[in-house]
Amino acid sequence: MNVSDFDFELPEALIAQQPSETRGGSRLLVLHRDDGIDHTKFSELGRYLVPGDLLVLNNTRVFPARLLGHRAPSGGAVECLLLRELPTSNFQPPTSTWECLVHPGQKLKPGARMLFERDGVRIDGEILSMLFQGRRTVRLSTDYADGLAAAIDRVGHIPLPPYIKRADSASDRDRYQTIYARERGSVAAPTAGLHFTAGQLDDLASRGIERVEVTLHVGYGTFKPVKVERVQDHVVDAERFTVSAEAAAALTRAKRARRRIIAVGTTTVRTLESLTITPDGEVLPGSGDTMLFIHPGHRFQLVDAVVTNFHLPKSSLLMLVSALAGRERILNAYKDAVAHRYRFYSYGDAMLIL
Repeated sequence: MNVSDFDFELPEALIAQQPSETRGGSRLLVLHRDDGIDHTKFSELGRYLVPGDLLVLNNTRVFPARLLGHRAPSGGAVECLLLRELPTSNFQPPTSTWECLVHPGQKLKPGARMLFERDGVRIDGEILSMLFQGRRTVRLSTDYADGLAAAIDRVGHIPLPPYIKRADSASDRDRYQTIYARERGSVAAPTAGLHFTAGQLDDLASRGIERVEVTLHVGYGTFKPVKVERVQDHVVDAERFTVSAEAAAALTRAKRARRRIIAVGTTTVRTLESLTITPDGEVLPGSGDTMLFIHPGHRFQLVDAVVTNFHLPKSSLLMLVSALAGRERILNAYKDAVAHRYRFYSYGDAMLIL
């Protein structure tokens, strides 16, 4: 299967640059795999769920991983995107080492020093080594009394996706975060969950919709372009996930009772499909890194339905939803969404695949 088979035309004006005026105010396209399309509002999601459905949410939390500052002592502008903290650091808090993307990369070689300041809080950075694909190992330190994580929260900016052509604002710290975000570690939001309000989740629970949480920390690889010609040749970046014993037990009960498991977001899909299921149908808890690439031909073991946003042309995420619903059915739904002026990507409207 060719990557070009997953292309579609999207007017730039439909790429959402801002969230909807109110959380939960987005539109919802419902794709019935056996019976066409409905156009409705996200607030009407409950109409399509039934008592006993298990809704699975990704509770990862985005942290302000984008540091903007200058080189020391030259003063040249520098940007550092924190990808992941390295567990093998030889340094003690409040100092740690991170894998980062830096700009301008060609000028920032080992030994280069950087300074990031905001609201009286300071973080010092030093390039330690050069890694693959322009990445660097960076040592960060601070004298901020509350420690480095708190300093990053004060100094850092929310790392909005590259297709949002504006600087982040104070409101993004709230709106580019699900209301149930708890586990700090993502550089991008699990955007399908951005639509939910506390009231809607409470209403679903009152109707007998069960809910459980898992964690997958979304990495910058979620925006990684597919540069190969054949779908099967693409490799996704590893992302860290955790599924607790409690969550695994809820999944086991739902699977054995043949109740629908509805994943909120592609990150949740990848998490669930990375789990081990015993021959008698027990879903085992687990944690680790997943590099699972879901594309047409994948046999789903847990996921029955998905709440998702609309994805980029020729992206691995578009291939994932095509694996569940079928490529032609997905592309036809996307064509319908364009015709009805749905808003696309992270701050855009939602889709329910049943």
